[in-house]
Amino acid sequence: MTCGNGVPLAATVTAGQAHESKSFEDVMAAVRPRRRRPTWVLGDKGYSYPRVREWCERRGIWDVIPQRSDQVEREGRRVFSRAIYRGRNVVERCVGWLKHNHRLGTRYEKLAVHYLAMLKLAFISRYLRLLEPSDTTQAR
Repeated sequence: MTCGNGVPLAATVTAGQAHESKSFEDVMAAVRPRRRRPTWVLGDKGYSYPRVREWCERRGIWDVIPQRSDQVEREGRRVFSRAIYRGRNVVERCVGWLKHNHRLGTRYEKLAVHYLAMLKLAFISRYLRLLEPSDTTQAR
């Protein structure tokens, strides 16, 4: 999970065969909003499940998740904002940045606990870069 600026906020590690929507509630619970709840949650079609939509609805969060084709046939078409959905690329860029850390991209760690530790170290590295960006224009 990232914020709208691409800053990583939380992550969970699941088994390789587990669907990522199963850990949606765990990831959302890992982030406690400081000021207010998010206005919307962006997700790909993999998160288009009634359980996820109901979770967002109970909390007053608008889910910007495209419907799968089998859901459109059963439930009818839902309101969907393509303009807001374009912001999902921020998450994809964050994942791409995380994969530049080769230990994460190739999954050298065999244990999930060790992988999560490396993921959190990558988060910390990202936070530190955001706090003090390198200035290449200064003379050394």
